[in-house]
Amino acid sequence: MTLHQSPAANESATRKVARKSVLLAAAALIATGGLGLLLGNSFPLAVAQTTPAVGTVPTIETPYGRAPLSFADLVEKVSPAVVSINVKGDVKVAENDMPQIPGMPQMPGMPELSPDNPLYEFFKQFRKGMPQQGPSRPTPSLAQGSGFFISPDGFLVTNNHVVEDAEDITVTLGDNEKFSATMVGSDPRTDIALLKVKPNGKEFPYVEFSAKTPRVGDWVLAVGNPFGLGGTVTAGIISAHNRDIGSGPYDYLQIDAAVNRGNSGGPSFDLDGRVIGMNTAIFSPSGGNVGIAFAVPSSLVQDVVNKLKTHGSVDRGWLGVVIQNVSDDIADSIGLQEAKGAMITKVTEEGPAAKEDIKAGDVIVEVNGDKIEDSRDLARKIAELQPNTPVKLSIMRYGDTREVEMKLGAFPNSKKLAALEEDKPADTGEQMKDLGLSLAPAAKFPGAGDEGVVITEVQPDSDAAEKGLKPGDIILQVAGITVSAPGDVAAGIKKAMNSAKTDKDTVKVLMQVKSGDQTRFVALSLKKA
Repeated sequence: MTLHQSPAANESATRKVARKSVLLAAAALIATGGLGLLLGNSFPLAVAQTTPAVGTVPTIETPYGRAPLSFADLVEKVSPAVVSINVKGDVKVAENDMPQIPGMPQMPGMPELSPDNPLYEFFKQFRKGMPQQGPSRPTPSLAQGSGFFISPDGFLVTNNHVVEDAEDITVTLGDNEKFSATMVGSDPRTDIALLKVKPNGKEFPYVEFSAKTPRVGDWVLAVGNPFGLGGTVTAGIISAHNRDIGSGPYDYLQIDAAVNRGNSGGPSFDLDGRVIGMNTAIFSPSGGNVGIAFAVPSSLVQDVVNKLKTHGSVDRGWLGVVIQNVSDDIADSIGLQEAKGAMITKVTEEGPAAKEDIKAGDVIVEVNGDKIEDSRDLARKIAELQPNTPVKLSIMRYGDTREVEMKLGAFPNSKKLAALEEDKPADTGEQMKDLGLSLAPAAKFPGAGDEGVVITEVQPDSDAAEKGLKPGDIILQVAGITVSAPGDVAAGIKKAMNSAKTDKDTVKVLMQVKSGDQTRFVALSLKKA
């Protein structure tokens, strides 16, 4: 944008005043960044063809490139497509009216997240150490979130966690006109839900998905219904790509536009008025906006929405294994040249892999000839395939490479998956100074189960302590040998020593360890005799 010039006598002074005003305005805009907790429901889409094209936003040249003088024209065009969503149903709400994550604090008016919810681990991770709240009680509640129209005939998108198990869904437009909405389909794995409003002859304002990948540092506008206040706009930038928030194999955008409770499901727009993401979650130790929010990328939202429109659900392939990343120590212990691939920590009962020669401790290094970088890479590749699809797995088992051909199953719902992957307790031992551990059979400990050996003591200066082992953990395997007594652990160590393919003074001994309800592999260092 070109600034108007004053007569020659006042030209210099006018330039200074104009420049100062622009910088102050830009600083005020930049200062508006911030984010919240659970948000609301909406989708990243582009401006509808019923509205004028966006792209003529007034800008000013700055040392860092051109910046908008105002977002007003853009907001005026996109905000009619963004709606408030009210959900009525029997939802567990805590005594203090905060969302219940078992053992974790809550935020007012948000639904309980059970351990099988895909976002449970994310919120559990970031809310550790916060004071616990009172017990929850069943009560009728009215949850609030956000959403946005993606077509003029009434299709709109929001977060699954906003409308899950809803008895009644009401959509409120910016002019306070209300409509009843029905669920077309939902995908808890990506936290996306597709709703439909009967148009009754009305054409709804809508937005479109962006076809471009936003860059870190690009402007972003978040529009939604924070705290039930109705249409609210905040501005910020794209802070990062490919964030893992512990809710599955999918990556999220990180933004710093202010997002709070009620923003869930709402869209984030670029300066072209197209949706680049759907606001889903925030990082907030305090429960309020701290400038870190996460949005489902528009490409993923669009893909899931198309499947929900066609089938009402999203079908994904399923191996039936629990996996972890391969560390450098683990790679050394099993003869892998580099720490890549996905290590199987458990084969799920009744899953597809249980019918094949696949065991805990195997490392999947390729799928259909494509190399696997880590556990999330494997999860994404399998999820992209349909159930009953034949796959060829390349597996490393303690230095030996083998091929397994099998058919994928259908990824089960969250509750069924949690039941299938639930670990059963294990076992036991005596003192093993070389490991820095004291062991005892699991059978000696009520509730520990019949498998494995229980760690009763860990030397503070040992490699075991450095790797995070602690009393109460259960060792299930040592060097591929299933253990049920301390003597089995010794046999596994001997096997590792004898088969070590290294000239180093130490040998890596791979152990499968259960901590609480989680199973993982740990490679402990032992000095050669």
